[in-house]
Amino acid sequence: MQALGRQILVEFYECDSELLKDKDYIANAMLEACKIGLATIVAHTFHSFSPFGVSGVVVIAESHVAIHTWPEYGYAAVDIFTCGETIEPWKLFHHLKNALKSKHASKMELKRGLFDLGEEKLLHKPLGS
Repeated sequence: MQALGRQILVEFYECDSELLKDKDYIANAMLEACKIGLATIVAHTFHSFSPFGVSGVVVIAESHVAIHTWPEYGYAAVDIFTCGETIEPWKLFHHLKNALKSKHASKMELKRGLFDLGEEKLLHKPLGS
């Protein structure tokens, strides 16, 4: 079986609560993580909630990276969804773990878009795209 993509579901615990409140810090950490992981950034948006918390997404040519923070619990949920073979999603994970000062992380990797093509190689983008 071959997969179109990989999705890493991450829960960061015991993060620095002040950092989790800071929309600009979160945005910069996410964008830097995408660069470190060799992702191609297409667009991004981040939103601060009242009284606190940040949600954001970085759309990448290879799919997306999203975050939702709960500063009151020192917790952040992150979704790293990548397609193709040029991106290094675990580098994104490690950068974000350090940037958020997480003391503990739970992670799970899923294969998305599974196809049994025998010996034929799965193309991540159709020819001519």
